[in-house]
Amino acid sequence: MNQRPGFPAKLPTSAAPRTARTSAATVAVTKPAVKPLATPAVSPVRRAITPLSSGLGLDSGAVRARMVSKLAAQGLQDPMVLQAMGTVERHRFVETALAGQAYEDTSLPIGLGQTISKPNVVARMIALLREAPGLQGQVMGRVLEIGTGCGYQAAVLSLVAREVYSIERLRGLHDKARENLRPMRL
Repeated sequence: MNQRPGFPAKLPTSAAPRTARTSAATVAVTKPAVKPLATPAVSPVRRAITPLSSGLGLDSGAVRARMVSKLAAQGLQDPMVLQAMGTVERHRFVETALAGQAYEDTSLPIGLGQTISKPNVVARMIALLREAPGLQGQVMGRVLEIGTGCGYQAAVLSLVAREVYSIERLRGLHDKARENLRPMRL
């Protein structure tokens, strides 16, 4: 019968070979450093993205740029939407404990049984709005968003539309969205 390790976990002082019974903490210590991947050529769309960096919390410009590259690789072609997605700091709209997952293409809990939509879903919804007849690459006029949530999509919409109106029925999320959007003066 395998015995669970005691706490606090004690790490070996010498580099011991890995075995099937090696603890996760030991693996993390003895695992060799990962070399960064080569940087691919920068596409014209990617050059247009100028992510914000406030110096507070997660400085995620490169992570956002990687997210935008993935969106482009998945077929999103609207440069205005790609730039907006690369500008808005998604990690500011999720709980601090989830900030490391903010730029993954996944929905994350925001409280009250609700989630922030996947970046791919947000980008595709906005790109579809921008395909309306008569827009052809222009800034949208007035947009109504039903379900503000944490305010992330409203922030992205604010970069591709002149006016954004957003309605949230849950008071806790309304307050959270207001708190998230206020520093951005949106």
